[in-house]
Amino acid sequence: MGKPGDDPIYRNSDADMPSFVGVSTFLQSPLIQTPEGLKEQGVEVAIMGAPFDMGVVNRPGARFGPRAIRQAGYFGAPNDDLYHMGLQVYPTDVLSVADFGDANCPPSSLERSHEAIQAKVSQCLKAGALPIVVGGDHSITLPSATAVANHYGPGKVGIVHFDAHADTAPATYGGVLASHSSPMRRLIEDGIVQGKNFVQVGLRGYWPPHTLFDWMREQGMRWHQMSEIETRGFDPVLDDAISEALDGPELIYLSVDIDVLDPAFAPATGTPEPGGLTSVELLRAVRTIVGSVETVAADVVEVAPDYEGPANITAEAALRVILEILSSLANKKKSL
Repeated sequence: MGKPGDDPIYRNSDADMPSFVGVSTFLQSPLIQTPEGLKEQGVEVAIMGAPFDMGVVNRPGARFGPRAIRQAGYFGAPNDDLYHMGLQVYPTDVLSVADFGDANCPPSSLERSHEAIQAKVSQCLKAGALPIVVGGDHSITLPSATAVANHYGPGKVGIVHFDAHADTAPATYGGVLASHSSPMRRLIEDGIVQGKNFVQVGLRGYWPPHTLFDWMREQGMRWHQMSEIETRGFDPVLDDAISEALDGPELIYLSVDIDVLDPAFAPATGTPEPGGLTSVELLRAVRTIVGSVETVAADVVEVAPDYEGPANITAEAALRVILEILSSLANKKKSL
């Protein structure tokens, strides 16, 4: 009888490993937890977790979002066969992608958690990698976008923001110093990003009140509600959003709150709001924006897997948003 290694049944390599085998990393990519490692390996895109949800004013659970999204998908390692049919590109073949681990977010301290997120995003940028930050609640955009704006310089970065909510509440809204309802306001009031460099898509529902829209208008913010999308159609609204994003800032930070989707497509989130975008619309929008605008960082937030059904469709949708970002970046690189 020969050795096990001589038998074809034992000859599987790491390339044959299915998605449910081994340690879960984003897209089964290598885990590199130091900025020195990112630089040495020439990593172009670093996906990192921000497992923090102490900024929520409704139901918690987004701290488990990074883990759920790491475990989503049916793609095996090493993912060089990930193929975007529409763009005809292999994103993880064209780009060097790594899992940068998680920011160390102590659940009892908003300040320390935000400091850890900002520091880790800064490390990623200094190592030459584009950060994709996976939340976590939407308060994590405050430290993440701050790190990006500080890295590139004043006035250089604008924000394209997909969300059911404007997230421009006063800082103490809900009794939380920096809640997930206020990151965009904090970024403006702290002078990190100018109001005129914000574009928001997908707003709907019963919040915020008109007084906050008055404040947003005073700051020069621009937004597109679902009612406008219903009247005009999604494509012309998306065209306007891209034109607005290109009007001023040279670089774009893309922020995607998964609750921009209708709850039929993303039920597992802290503040679901009926009447939202479809998955097809969001994925096309992300693909178009990243393909058209110089995107230097992104976040995907508010996946709260405890409210998920057996199909895990919210985490799967969030993973596809990340894949659209990667595929669009890869397509641009391939076209150079």
